[in-house]
Amino acid sequence: MFASYRKGLKHGIPIALGYLSVSFAFGIQATSLGLSPLQAVMISFFNVTSAGQLAGLQLMAAGAPLIEMALTQLTINLRYALMSLSLSQKLDKSMTLIHRLLLSFCNTDEIFVMASQQPGAVGKAYLYGLTNGPFIGWTVGTLIGALAGGILPAAVTEALGLAIYGMFIAIILPPFRRSREVRAVILIAVAMSCMFAFLPLFSFISDGFRIILCAVVASALGAWLMPQPVKDEEEEAAA
Repeated sequence: MFASYRKGLKHGIPIALGYLSVSFAFGIQATSLGLSPLQAVMISFFNVTSAGQLAGLQLMAAGAPLIEMALTQLTINLRYALMSLSLSQKLDKSMTLIHRLLLSFCNTDEIFVMASQQPGAVGKAYLYGLTNGPFIGWTVGTLIGALAGGILPAAVTEALGLAIYGMFIAIILPPFRRSREVRAVILIAVAMSCMFAFLPLFSFISDGFRIILCAVVASALGAWLMPQPVKDEEEEAAA
């Protein structure tokens, strides 16, 4: 069991280092919008979701109602439920209900990919090792960024605050280049976002509901107009 934990811990170190830098930018942005370092750290400690936290931060700063915040988080973070359902097919018998609940809390995109690529079934020891490092990196990075936000000059903190947007661009560029379908969905979402931002007709729509509409409409149009072909069992077996 210790060997499996150590293996997971080793696999989680690169993820932890990446989270450290991104959460550093989140911490800076949180304090620049008026949150205390403790509040910024608590957000990261109880969420561990970069896009969700950033969207929630903007909504909190704008004084958005709770229902808008809840729907926005549901839309952004719904993918975690799908990833957890997929990963549940690889879990061994050591993953009882309590361990599933604990580990689902930290089933991020990168952790899901790493765990899914492991040969055979994965158990609780490996998954705890895999998630511990990224969770610590995400929380500690937020703390360092939040504390640095009160020390560094405003010009530096504003520049560092853009780093988290750079991460999102880096995430979407590879599939944007490879897939025509992904390009279409991204461009639809960008066009809708620009339309909401610059046309006075849509000025009554708040930031949170703009995110919801862009995500839902763009993905729905992509699924409707460019559905992925379903492979039958013989084709899957041959693949």
